[in-house]
Amino acid sequence: MTDILNIVRTFANKIRSMDKKAYTERQEKMSRFAKALGHPARVAIMQFLAKQEHCYFGDIHEELPIAKATVSQHLSELKNAGLIQGTIELPKVKYCINQENWLLAQELFKEFFGQAVCKKKGGCCG
Repeated sequence: MTDILNIVRTFANKIRSMDKKAYTERQEKMSRFAKALGHPARVAIMQFLAKQEHCYFGDIHEELPIAKATVSQHLSELKNAGLIQGTIELPKVKYCINQENWLLAQELFKEFFGQAVCKKKGGCCG
């Protein structure tokens, strides 16, 4: 009986999800970039990397007032989002901005913030 209930629940969930519109690929990418930039340390890392052709982990760590393990976590978030890339050059890791995704992020945010907004007197909610 439990198996039948699970099948019915799964089927019902699939039907419900079919009614909802999926997010576009661009919306999902922009969200991933925004989440990765959602911490001031990661913004600082991106600003630091933007001024360099590349740099090593130690250079980044020296720039920020946080522990090495924390820097590593932030670099991992940025790398998972595709904003940076790392190359292992034993015993170091060299980081740089992923140019292709950086340009895409610029385009997506420019498009997003360039949208027209309600110009009703007193604002949209007024």
